[in-house]
Amino acid sequence: MDYQDYIWDLGGTLLNNYETSTAAFVETLAGFGIQANHDDVYKALKISTPYAVAQFAPNIPAFLQTYKVNEARELAHPVLFEGAADLLKNIVAQGGRNFLISHRNDQVLEILDKTGISGYFTEVVTSNRGFKRKPNPESMLYLKDKYQIENGLVIGDRSIDTEAGQSAGFATYLFDDMENLKKFIKI
Repeated sequence: MDYQDYIWDLGGTLLNNYETSTAAFVETLAGFGIQANHDDVYKALKISTPYAVAQFAPNIPAFLQTYKVNEARELAHPVLFEGAADLLKNIVAQGGRNFLISHRNDQVLEILDKTGISGYFTEVVTSNRGFKRKPNPESMLYLKDKYQIENGLVIGDRSIDTEAGQSAGFATYLFDDMENLKKFIKI
């Protein structure tokens, strides 16, 4: 293992949620009388939820709140990427530590419990903590200081994850799939 500490993003990295989020977003748009192409919504959500809202529902104040309700309903049945749980377990078994930083609220804790991976994390930082959103490195610097992280890798599926990691002084990995990640970190 090349790193001692791993700082994970959840959605799109450990949790295969983009398809679920896209379905909820398209459903919410339809509820407001707006039709949108699935692939266009998917691409926009990969950038960020605020970006997708600005693209498809900029003048609908209730949209985000309604979408979050629909998305939460869909996320009641979370699905991890194949191999995610085993990788987290192997990191811990080899003496490493896992951390998670998410823009989502404490619903993340329920997702981690439902997927059976909550025990693999030393600390989970959600939006309820009040840190600025990535790409601001504030939450990563908090973990770096609190746990004296010297040899850490930030793993996320978007540039905001890697930008935050680099700003905090960590190595970064732009997630594409579990097999490539395992090879990269030599597990």
